[in-house]
Amino acid sequence: MKIEVEPDDDAVARKAAAIIATEARAAIAARGRFIVAVSGGHTPWLMLRAFANEQLLWENVHVVQVDERAAPAGDPERNDTQAQEALLGVLPLDPARVHRFPDPDGPLGDDPEAAAEAYARELAAAATPEDHGPVPQFDVFMLGVGEEGHTASIFPETPAAHDQRPVVAVRGCPKPPPTRLSLTFPSIGAATEVWLATTGVEKAGAVALALGGAGAVQIPAAGAQGRARTLWLLDRAAASKLPPELVRLPIT
Repeated sequence: MKIEVEPDDDAVARKAAAIIATEARAAIAARGRFIVAVSGGHTPWLMLRAFANEQLLWENVHVVQVDERAAPAGDPERNDTQAQEALLGVLPLDPARVHRFPDPDGPLGDDPEAAAEAYARELAAAATPEDHGPVPQFDVFMLGVGEEGHTASIFPETPAAHDQRPVVAVRGCPKPPPTRLSLTFPSIGAATEVWLATTGVEKAGAVALALGGAGAVQIPAAGAQGRARTLWLLDRAAASKLPPELVRLPIT
């Protein structure tokens, strides 16, 4: 595990974009593809916007949506609407390599369980034998952290925190909208690297709990871990409740 602390949210986004671009170039050179999973939220959105400015072989980049809100296509509340604005709509990505959750206006209608199953099948089809699982082995899994410690759309003390399926429908979320779709801990754990990026003093308590030994059911962000590395990207406000020995502030 590694913790990076930057002065503010823009600096976090710039740092993340630089790191992920380096990871992407290395993956494309070695394996011909780079697979990034992206969640919703303010800080991941800033990271995507900064990442879009990097020079990459974008046609070799796979983008996988981590979670989604039950809202019509194009609704500003949908995570893919934000991703479209920040990244998907401004780059020469191969549409076959962009994986989005079904929306309620599609052929599955307003059936989140069916949508979760359909998305699980799509990810399984994108996986190769070398991935050894029901989802691709993501190179980087980008997550945010909520004020109460949720990540993706896995909220504290909810069934999604226990579910072993790769994708689930989430009902009764404590934050609106109450119905969502989300990848689960087993899918997150398939990633080589998991990044948790969050900013703001309102997140400091959840960050401190997650890095202080809380369980994944109590604080889901604590359960998001990569195979090779788990990277926390914080601004100073979000890191303000961490013990000093955990934090290495950048030189200013």
